[in-house]
Amino acid sequence: MKVLLAGGGTAGHINPALAIAGYIKQKRPDTEFLFIGNADGMEQRLVAQAGYPIESIAISGFKRGFAPKDTIENIKTVKRAISSTQEAKKIIKKFKPDLCIGTGGYVSGPVVKAASKLGVTCLIHEQNAYPGVTNKLLRKRVKKVMVAVEAAKKYFADVDTVVTGNPVREEILTADKAECRKKLGLDQRPVVLSFGGSLGAQKVNEAMADFIARSGKDGRYQHIHAYGKFGEWFPGLVKEKGANIDDCPNLDIRPYIDNMPECMAAADLVISRAGAITLSEIQAMGKPAILIPSPNVAENHQYHNAMALVDAGAADIIEEKDLTGELLIKKADAMLSDPKVLEEYTENSKKMAIVNANERIYSVIKKVVGN
Repeated sequence: MKVLLAGGGTAGHINPALAIAGYIKQKRPDTEFLFIGNADGMEQRLVAQAGYPIESIAISGFKRGFAPKDTIENIKTVKRAISSTQEAKKIIKKFKPDLCIGTGGYVSGPVVKAASKLGVTCLIHEQNAYPGVTNKLLRKRVKKVMVAVEAAKKYFADVDTVVTGNPVREEILTADKAECRKKLGLDQRPVVLSFGGSLGAQKVNEAMADFIARSGKDGRYQHIHAYGKFGEWFPGLVKEKGANIDDCPNLDIRPYIDNMPECMAAADLVISRAGAITLSEIQAMGKPAILIPSPNVAENHQYHNAMALVDAGAADIIEEKDLTGELLIKKADAMLSDPKVLEEYTENSKKMAIVNANERIYSVIKKVVGN
């Protein structure tokens, strides 16, 4: 079987595609895979690291503003949409896939569209309760729409839709805390894992700078923090606050976390945005979390994602408008100082997890390809 996968722009679209590919490979080792990604997207790095081949097309999203520069960029986007579909067709004709799976993001649009026009069986997977524009536009071009949560079904009421949950990488499900801590060189002090997304989140980074600087000075916690593509200024800010990262062995600060399964397994507390895949991984591992939903998303869906965990006693929340380093430290200290509280968060988080999403998705794949 040959499987073509398309999803990119952010880790939230790329990791589900990698998880799906990994599970198919486990079940059918003879499967051939090909990813199609944006030429300058982070999928180029993540897919290559996972050991899969990837081809590139050039695609971008529309700007919402009305400034002249936005209009110019939108004209370019229209041209790219046309050319990228043609580029995708050439790749598809050469690879000749039996199945095409789109996991969202701008790149999946022209790929799934081209594949469907060429008669390839297509599926899409939607990770969020509020679907992205690309998947809503593609819904009538595919054999079946797979959604992560029941709430998303209403947006695909006119097509064949099934709830599968979000695919979680096998490494997330099998990673051992003690082994991962040893591999990462961590001791028995509490480990705080924090990140604001692949691009970085300024408010999250600013608050974490206060927290990490304190730990750099008092050594109370060990930190693994990813400041993102646009957070190059972060180490300098921590230094301004009194801690030189290079001189603090308890601080592991980097632009991006490539070994997330290991880092999350090692963590006692996760501080992050409330993207769908991140929450699925937190639940699968049963990690206590402080969630800081991004306010810059459609329908404020990250807030609703986060509140589902908060209402279940599986996480705490700080809205970005209320976020300060002082408040973040206060909440983290309260959680990490009480093992019973941490255990309650762990148990409640695990109860929410859909740990067989990979199997559900594979079942759909078997039905649509007929073997």
